Amino acid sequence: MSPRHIHLLGLGVAAPPASLDQETAIALAQDRCANTSRQRAWIRRLYRHTGIQQRGSVLLGEMPASNSPMAGFEAFYPPATTAEDRGPGTAMRLARYEAEAIGLGESACRRALEEAGTAVDEITHLVTVSCTGMVAPGLDAALIQRLGLPRDLGRLSLGFMGCHGALNGLRAASGLAQDHPRARVLVCCVELCSLHFQYGFDTQKVLANGLFADGAAATVIGPAGEQAREWRLVDTQSHLSEGTGEAMTWRIGDHGFEMTLSSEVPRQIRSSLHQWTEQWLASHDLTIADIRHWAIHPGGPDILRAAREALSLPDSATEASSQVLAEHGNMSSPTVLFILERLRRDTIEGPCVVMGFGPGLSLEAALIDC
Repeated sequence: MSPRHIHLLGLGVAAPPASLDQETAIALAQDRCANTSRQRAWIRRLYRHTGIQQRGSVLLGEMPASNSPMAGFEAFYPPATTAEDRGPGTAMRLARYEAEAIGLGESACRRALEEAGTAVDEITHLVTVSCTGMVAPGLDAALIQRLGLPRDLGRLSLGFMGCHGALNGLRAASGLAQDHPRARVLVCCVELCSLHFQYGFDTQKVLANGLFADGAAATVIGPAGEQAREWRLVDTQSHLSEGTGEAMTWRIGDHGFEMTLSSEVPRQIRSSLHQWTEQWLASHDLTIADIRHWAIHPGGPDILRAAREALSLPDSATEASSQVLAEHGNMSSPTVLFILERLRRDTIEGPCVVMGFGPGLSLEAALIDC
C-alpha cells in the first residue's frame, strides 16, 4: 500500500491574556539577577538585543487590575532575601504548571479543531508536547476531560524535546495517521517558560530569562479531508550534531528547570545547517532556492541571523519569525506553529520549510506543501 498523504487540517494558537512589556521585564530581571550597576546595564543591553517587545506569562493572571504589571511576577518571584536565595522551589513551580497549562492548551486545541472542521469525537489520537512541566495524569488526560475527546483514543506525550518539540510532534502524528485511513491526530504544544525564571547573575541563565515566554499551539493532522486550506506534510527530518552536547542543555534543578545556551550555537548552525538542508531537500528534488517560505524557530536574533547566513536567505525570509518573537517572545515548542499560523493567515502557497533547534545540538525540520 502506498503511503497516504498527510495534511495539516487546522491550526490554533493561544497566548496568556496578559503580557509584560520589555521595560518591565528588564526591571524584574535587574532586581532579581543583578548585584552591581554594571550587571544591571548588561541585563538591559541583553534584553533590548533580543528584539522582544512583549511576552505573555500565566503568572500575570493573579495580578489585581489596580496594580502594576510587576505584581503578578512579584507574588510568585519575591525579591531575594539572601545572596543564596534562588526563588521558589521546583515543586512550587510545577504545581503552578499543573494549574495553568490546561487552560492555554484547551484554547489552542479548540481553535485548531474549529479551523479543521473536525468534531471532538472524530479525533483518533492525541499527541502532547511540553518541556516545562511534568505531572501525571498529565496534559493529555486533562485535555480529554476538558475537550470531551474520546476516552479510547491513542495517546502519546513528548517531553523535554525543547524548542523543536512541535516538529517531533508532527513526525509522531504523521506516523500515527499513516496507520489509520480516517485518522485525525490532535497535536498540542504547551510551554510555561516563565515558571523557570532563574535568580542570580549567571549569564547563560539570564539569557534564557531574557528570551522565553508562555504559549500554546495545536494542529489537527490526518489524511486529506474536504477543507480548502489543507497543507500537505511532505516530510520531516532530524539531525543530532556531533560534539555539541553541551551547547544547549535543559536540566531539572532545585529551583526550576535550568537552561544553558552557549554563544557557540550560532556558529554551529552556520557550520552545519546548509549542507544538511541541501542534502535533505535534494531527496525531494528541491533546492534551497526552491523554498518559497521559511518558518524558522526564533531562538533569538542571533539564531535567526545564523540560519539566514547559513542558507543564504534574505532578511525577509525570517520576517514572520521575527514578528512572532517581538510580539510573544520565545515560547519554546509552540513557537514554530505560531509562525505557521501567521503564514497561514497570509494565504501563502508553495513549499515551506519549518525549522527548530534544540538541546543536543539537534536540528529538526519539516517540509510542507502549502
